Amino acid sequence: EVQLVESGGGLVQAGGSLRLSCAASGFTFADYAIGWFRQAPGKEREGVSCISSPDGNAYYTDSVKGRFTISSDTAKNTVYLQMNSLKPEDTAVYYCAALSLAKYHSYWYYYANWYVYDYWGQGTQVTVSS
Repeated sequence: EVQLVESGGGLVQAGGSLRLSCAASGFTFADYAIGWFRQAPGKEREGVSCISSPDGNAYYTDSVKGRFTISSDTAKNTVYLQMNSLKPEDTAVYYCAALSLAKYHSYWYYYANWYVYDYWGQGTQVTVSS
């Protein structure tokens, strides 16, 4: 059974930090890129970041560059999203998802598009207070 399980969300003051985890199971971790998305109430789901464990490349949306860092632990089949200097506008439910590298060789062009992902986690709430 394929599972993506997010954890690490919570309530933090502006300027604070959180580290989200995405534990993957049920599929070959090295065959997929893992992306993080977020969705705030009344807004569309937004691609935040993506990493591919085979090449180690990471990508970020402009609004989080320099504040968020994505990393991958292949021994644990887990992807992390370290979020620093959090802002109230970062408040959202954060999801991780898996994108097939076999389907999308040039995954960096597509990573921000939710419809290219095969598997999704249940989400974890991040709330940043001002």
